[in-house]
Amino acid sequence: MLAKKVFYEDKHLEHERLELTDKGTLYFLGRNLTLKNCTLVLKVAARNLFIREVQFIDCAFEVKQELINHQDWITSSLKGCRFKGRLSGCDFGHWPEYGTEPKYQLGSIEDCDFSEARLDHCRFHGNDPRSLRFPKWPGFTILDPIRHIAELRDLAWPERFGSSLLSLLDQSPENLYKHPRSTMALSFYAPIEAKKSGTAEEAFKAAIAKCDFIVS
Repeated sequence: MLAKKVFYEDKHLEHERLELTDKGTLYFLGRNLTLKNCTLVLKVAARNLFIREVQFIDCAFEVKQELINHQDWITSSLKGCRFKGRLSGCDFGHWPEYGTEPKYQLGSIEDCDFSEARLDHCRFHGNDPRSLRFPKWPGFTILDPIRHIAELRDLAWPERFGSSLLSLLDQSPENLYKHPRSTMALSFYAPIEAKKSGTAEEAFKAAIAKCDFIVS
């Protein structure tokens, strides 16, 4: 059965509520689309959601189903937006190394609020991350991680997490596509990382308490 397709493009919408919740539908947002003061309810998998070259201004995102490995945010600009819900493996902002097409030069994020979201393995590129509000503990966010790699290497992380973190920050030429220099913040959720590492959440809290560039 062919999936239904819904397109939002060539529009300027204000104070609208977009319900993107039908699991049998592909949602396409893009091409000269501006959303201002809109609410977007997302309850579909990343493979059903296509966001390309959209301008989001003061919008609210209600993520009702965990959004996993969604990179389309890097083709759009987000300003003054608010996020609620679970996001894992998502990328935001300007990631110029991702591709040479013009759409990959349009990504930006500023003045956005993730304090009511749950973020794990999410990356923020390009823009100054200090304009963003990140989740509190048990979430934690490493600001400007590449510049602080020496300090991060010296912290007493749970072993499995520490190895994974240093791999994410590997700046050798063959790894720049996966781990770009544009990474300005990394957000994690301690309960998930503790379970992966077979350790307690407090092991993370003890490590991050020593650094003023880690927000929690």
